[in-house]
Amino acid sequence: MTLTVDIERKLGAFRLKTAFEAGEGVTALFGRSGAGKTSVVNAIAGILRPDRGRIEIGGEALFDSERGIDVPTPRRRIGYVFQEGRLFPHLNVQQNLRYAGLFSGGTPPSEFAHVVELLGLTDLLERRSGNLSGGEKQRVAIGRALLSRPRLLLLDEPLASLDAHRKSEVMQYIELMRDEIMIPIVYVSHAVEEVVRLADTVVLLSAGEVAAVGAAEDVMGRSDLRTAAFEGGAVIDARVVGQDIQHDLATLAFEGGTLVVTNVDALIGEPVRVRIRARDVSIALKRPEAISIQNILAGTVREVSPERGGVVDVAIAVGSALLRSRVTQRAAEQLGLAPGLAVHALVKAVSLARAGSGPS
Repeated sequence: MTLTVDIERKLGAFRLKTAFEAGEGVTALFGRSGAGKTSVVNAIAGILRPDRGRIEIGGEALFDSERGIDVPTPRRRIGYVFQEGRLFPHLNVQQNLRYAGLFSGGTPPSEFAHVVELLGLTDLLERRSGNLSGGEKQRVAIGRALLSRPRLLLLDEPLASLDAHRKSEVMQYIELMRDEIMIPIVYVSHAVEEVVRLADTVVLLSAGEVAAVGAAEDVMGRSDLRTAAFEGGAVIDARVVGQDIQHDLATLAFEGGTLVVTNVDALIGEPVRVRIRARDVSIALKRPEAISIQNILAGTVREVSPERGGVVDVAIAVGSALLRSRVTQRAAEQLGLAPGLAVHALVKAVSLARAGSGPS
């Protein structure tokens, strides 16, 4: 099931001109506030009518300006979860969930039970929405959207109003949903951590247009795009191969070597995704000794970007991974950094982005 979007819409002085495709898994619409992310998902849902273009799901046109097609929102079979859950306050959780069946011809008991279990809602069914935490409300809202039996799910910054603990909790459930419910998910966010952890594909929006589109590890690691919405760095898929319980450390293996990381909530053998910011990588020509930095990786300089403001970005190939380091132009000259040079990347900090385990 592929979503195809190629639309234009003028909104006052702002012009939306966006084209991309999204397949299975999570496609993140990423960019600063005002980049046009919500306008895109509103157009997909049928809430906002483009001036021209087309929107298709699985080859079926939902909107086509040339052919005069504009399928009404209720007939598009799209689930939409907003920043705030928008639950019915006079209904309990079970009634809110059952409401979705009105638009899908009823929900089979087995499907209802599966969604309730998947999102951890069993103990909440009799509670009123006003008695739920922010994270619980969003899980109910996601469940209601799934029970409408959509062919596409839109999540518009569903974690924006939650604190850090609730965000982590809901992200774990979104991961479970992504892995078990085989429908495309379009996820809107301006938070790097969410996108790195959840997305398979990233569509980077800037001023209403697509600045980049591709696999999460590719787009989120591009140093040339850092000024558009985020700081450059690397995104690496790895696997837990060891744990030091005493020091709360885990060893992660990837094709370029191993990383020692703190606070990893994953078991040995489980996949994880990590983010390494360019500013957290230093470069040495020889492997240093007697140093506090735990992660030292041998690699080869792939590219040195043109100087900008006295700073250059250095791409370092470590196995199949491509790390980024941000150093001064003077340091690059003193070290003689150039493509093909063997170096050691000193990784000062690693952020865990995604764990393969679900909530305990």
